[in-house]
Amino acid sequence: MVIDDTDECDRAVTFAAYRVKRTGGTVKLLAIIEPDQFQHWLGVEQVMRAEALEKANELLELRTKRIKSIGNIAVETVVREGKKANEVEKLINEDQAIAILVLASGTSSEGPGPLVSAFASRSTNALPIPVTIIPGGLSDEKIIALC
Repeated sequence: MVIDDTDECDRAVTFAAYRVKRTGGTVKLLAIIEPDQFQHWLGVEQVMRAEALEKANELLELRTKRIKSIGNIAVETVVREGKKANEVEKLINEDQAIAILVLASGTSSEGPGPLVSAFASRSTNALPIPVTIIPGGLSDEKIIALC
């Protein structure tokens, strides 16, 4: 699952953790650093890339702690650089152990969010696994009831 610092990401992490707690397996967290933000002079680019990597690792640690608060759940973390939808698709195609992609929809009136929109607009055969989209406003209690 792709992580970021949004509230809806916490909902997706919570759903994935409870699902894996019930079914077994591992939650794989993917942090993606988008390269568009590094279009500067070389020295500035290196500093910005290092800061983005540090932030990605902090987010991974935060989400891992959330998962561990739910139970003794195995967690794997990955950091990649590239366009989000492309990197998700690449990872799924490389790792045959990934059985489901969990995303959460945005809660604003601007739509479901860029990643949900990206996968919803692709053909039905774009990914070889199911995609579960969790409403971004679900409470823990409702998530637990779904799992």
